[in-house]
Amino acid sequence: MENILTEKQEALLNFIEEYQLANGGSPTIREMKEYFGVSSDNSILKLLRALESKGKIEKDEGHRGIKLLSNIKEKLVNSFELPILGTIPAGRAVDATEHVEGYMSVGADMVMPNRQSFLLKVSGNSMINAGIHEGDLLFVCTDITPKVGDVVAALVDGQSTVKTYIERDGRVILQAENPEYEDIYPESSLCVQGVVTGLYRRYKR
Repeated sequence: MENILTEKQEALLNFIEEYQLANGGSPTIREMKEYFGVSSDNSILKLLRALESKGKIEKDEGHRGIKLLSNIKEKLVNSFELPILGTIPAGRAVDATEHVEGYMSVGADMVMPNRQSFLLKVSGNSMINAGIHEGDLLFVCTDITPKVGDVVAALVDGQSTVKTYIERDGRVILQAENPEYEDIYPESSLCVQGVVTGLYRRYKR
């Protein structure tokens, strides 16, 4: 029973795991405080001491102070970095300038093998019934031919959006998965940037 984690200890360990996997290193005390919404170092240090005593983490030198967890080391051996491109709206199409905002380390099992992929941030809620929410990161594969029912990232009439790819009366339509939003009917041009193959979501308290 001594090694059973409390709810807060487990939440902190999960945060450390997610952070290490995404960044290749450990979060600082400040980042852990921000995640938990607390101002005191002591509350975080108490949780860290408990995790260490239960053999869940090991101390490291430096201001980040936590060694990579063994399961994260294994994942990072077979990981690579994907670029995170500018936010794409899960809402009405808007003008968007594509640019790299950063990179994220992901495991090889999170993307399709031998395919080109990137990540896109989501804003808006037009795809909530497809399980896609604001703030999610979408894995987008650029070299898959879209088929009916796929969720795609697309440039439609020069504007960017993420929707479900469907056909109706012989015409391609970008369908919203939220009745509060209208479907998009391309008028002059449609360029599918990629097919969504996965999703990453970070939960916060």
